[in-house]
Amino acid sequence: MSIAASLRNLLTAAVLVAATPAFATESPDLAVHPDLAVHKVAENVYALVGPLEQRSPANLGNNATFGAVVTDAGVILIDSGGSARGAQAIEAALASVTDQPVSVVINTGGQDHRWFGNAYFKAKGARIIASEAAVADQTERGDGQFAVMRTLIGEDGVAGTTLSHAPETFADALEVTIGSTRLELRKVGPAHTPGDSFVWLPDQRVVFTGDIVYVDRMLGVGPQSDSRTWLEAFAAIAALKPAHVVPGHGRATDLAQAERETRDYLIHLRAKVGAVLEAGGDETAAASVDQAAFSHLAVFDEISRRNAQQVFMQMEWE
Repeated sequence: MSIAASLRNLLTAAVLVAATPAFATESPDLAVHPDLAVHKVAENVYALVGPLEQRSPANLGNNATFGAVVTDAGVILIDSGGSARGAQAIEAALASVTDQPVSVVINTGGQDHRWFGNAYFKAKGARIIASEAAVADQTERGDGQFAVMRTLIGEDGVAGTTLSHAPETFADALEVTIGSTRLELRKVGPAHTPGDSFVWLPDQRVVFTGDIVYVDRMLGVGPQSDSRTWLEAFAAIAALKPAHVVPGHGRATDLAQAERETRDYLIHLRAKVGAVLEAGGDETAAASVDQAAFSHLAVFDEISRRNAQQVFMQMEWE
């Protein structure tokens, strides 16, 4: 990667934006931990919902949604948190629903909060799994992401954090049985990051999407993203007809909301930016395309123009 590209990646990560506070709920199955809310999705299946806002010392880099499946052979954790202390916060949240330890961690992609807690759980004996493409992305961008994380959550926030890639990888798909629980892992990126994967529980019809799906807040398109193949990744999830969708950001939901707030936004943005390209417009014109239909999503004001500019730069070369 060139120095200019590296700097652009750092700057892009640094401006991942502030948003509304974490969700409030009246649900009786809610347990609140440092900026994490634990929601029961199905029997023994949970979503750990972090805030929509920027990474901060308060949330320890856990500004994302994580997943957990409690099995008779330990907890399967989907994504390990944004720091070692963030991993500890996840572990504390899990203690509200089970006394089982985390035995398996699955990284769904290369974004920092998907894997920066790996070393914490690995030290406790957990098996760590990710796609080959995710590990390649983590390797390429890890140092830059760590520098940004240190800036955003502080030295205390990153204390004890060691970058550790998954020792167990798969190319395109992997079937795993943990205790009596069956899982299917499928690498379908590039989407938000090059190695994005989803985790499918066929018996419960629950899918953990990682950063392929955002709800409640606007998704982010960065230099590492590919908006065209992102739509293909989403289509692979939709083909499952899941009963429950645990997104990478936002509350656990259904496929309809995921379609409205991720798929439809990407289709809309690519159509608007495509029209600018056809008219001979430039990046400045692309930044001004109409995205008002999605202005209800958190972080719209901070991120929508940048998304359009990034899609413009990508579509120029398609």
